[in-house]
Amino acid sequence: MNYRHSYHAGNFADVLKHVVQCVALRYLQNKEKPFWVLDTHAGIGMYDLTGEEATKTGEAMAGVARLLERSDVPAAIAPYVEAVKQLNENGELRWYPGSPWLSALHLRPQDSLILCEKHPQDSLLLAANANEFPAARQIKVMTATDGYAALKALVPPPQKRGMVLIDPPFEQRDEFEQIVAALTAGVRRWATGTYAVWYPIKDPLVVGDFHQKVKVIRGVEQVYVMDLLVRSATDASRFNGCGMLFINPPYGLTEQATTIMNYLTPLLAQDQGAEYQCLWL
Repeated sequence: MNYRHSYHAGNFADVLKHVVQCVALRYLQNKEKPFWVLDTHAGIGMYDLTGEEATKTGEAMAGVARLLERSDVPAAIAPYVEAVKQLNENGELRWYPGSPWLSALHLRPQDSLILCEKHPQDSLLLAANANEFPAARQIKVMTATDGYAALKALVPPPQKRGMVLIDPPFEQRDEFEQIVAALTAGVRRWATGTYAVWYPIKDPLVVGDFHQKVKVIRGVEQVYVMDLLVRSATDASRFNGCGMLFINPPYGLTEQATTIMNYLTPLLAQDQGAEYQCLWL
């Protein structure tokens, strides 16, 4: 699939991904010891929903815009909603925070964030945007850098605790295989780290095969998945949903997963076939 993110910012996939990211980061904050975050496919970090790309698809209207209209948001989701509102103080939904901005928002003075983006133009935009992020001095941007190679080179981090966020554009047919290879190399070097992977769901059978390949990686003991279908997956050529896979999920995340998915699934549904699953592999 061709997933240039500026066309899809704030859609249902972003909502799930970023809600869960914020929950995971909050649990990393529970200990005083510093943590480290690596974002392997960071994009540009900030998106203008009034720009040409976003308005062409209008996907944010069926995603984050629905959530911002609600007054019954669960406590687990509220920090994400507040983060979006913080960027849109006049009440108009214009700016959408990517995963780099949300990670930066959670950094304490002792924490650090590394952002990788391979696309030459996007990586320069990311570097410029990162200067305006919260905790900008604690952020390092690796421009025109392959995130998978960075993962292999940078773990284990000096802090010994933290999270790797893998969120590729899935423009390559072998993207799932690349993720499995990257996780295999990462876990070999840093078995105790948290690894969070976002993926699209077109054919659920393909996703199930990916799950099983991660489960049998040597050294992997705890794998948890949260999959969301916003429509019936009868047509495997369509973008029917998305999921998040965690190796070593932060303590407490899994306890909130069902609450999160019970709320988001009907909210983001695009037909009567919307459903979710949360499970340990």
